[in-house]
Amino acid sequence: MRKIVHVAAAVITRPDGSFLVGQRAADTFYPGYWEFPGGKVEAGETPREALIRELHEELDMEVLEAWPWLTREHVYEHAHVNLHFFEVPAWRGEIHDRVHAALSWQQAATMDVAPMLPANGPILKALRLPRRMAITQAAEIGIDTQLARLDQALASGLRLVQIREPGLPAPDREAFAQAVLARTRAAGAIALINDDVDLATRLGADGVHLPARRLAELNTRPDLEWIGASCHTRDELEQAAALGLDYALLGAVKPTASHPERDALGWDAFADRVRALPLPVLALGGLTPDDLNAAKAHGAHGVAGIRSFWRG
Repeated sequence: MRKIVHVAAAVITRPDGSFLVGQRAADTFYPGYWEFPGGKVEAGETPREALIRELHEELDMEVLEAWPWLTREHVYEHAHVNLHFFEVPAWRGEIHDRVHAALSWQQAATMDVAPMLPANGPILKALRLPRRMAITQAAEIGIDTQLARLDQALASGLRLVQIREPGLPAPDREAFAQAVLARTRAAGAIALINDDVDLATRLGADGVHLPARRLAELNTRPDLEWIGASCHTRDELEQAAALGLDYALLGAVKPTASHPERDALGWDAFADRVRALPLPVLALGGLTPDDLNAAKAHGAHGVAGIRSFWRG
């Protein structure tokens, strides 16, 4: 069995959502391919320590924040690598490249450099997933009110919506979903329908969000662009990853009005459950959009919620 090489990789981000990639030099494996900066974890180092060292050596930058994100394995012809990805949103110093043929700031949806290293395909899709998900509550607040709040949220930058309306009669739920989809398409946002693959397919939704009970029944991934699932345990998260889902929700991190009977996980337990997973996980439960950075610091891709995500 080939030895696994651990590698730390940095998704260096700017406030506009762009990230830095480097083109591999001519004297390396995969010359001319683009990659996320980073390097091998040396003996006695943690992946985070290796990341900080490598970015200083490669880019002359002092890392101020490095948030754990995804961990993925890939088998190349020359190595079996375990890639520890971190988001690096803050650093000190002007970037000076020392190892790459070129550097480029890119947006995941409009990449104009190629080819990327083979291990990076799922990473680029994960970077297309917005960091805040708002979950609808039309049955509770009224369809007209929900659509008005959706319009406001989309105008303010919301780009990920879960249509979850078990309390609406089927005809009303379908009409409501059509109205939401018309708005999200116009805004360039992703809209997912909860627990109804047939309805999502028929209406041309971007994907479906599966409750945990539905996740447990699956053997294969539904054939839609975006598939996510609600999870409560590490086993459920690993099932979502094994099926190749695009994201998971995990909660409740804090006490919630929706499920007051459930004990809150807290951030430390959340971080423990999502550690070293290959798919993005959004934190859920008693959170607001302002909890995003706290969530990222504990390994989350982003945050999701109902009530607080529709407030002006």
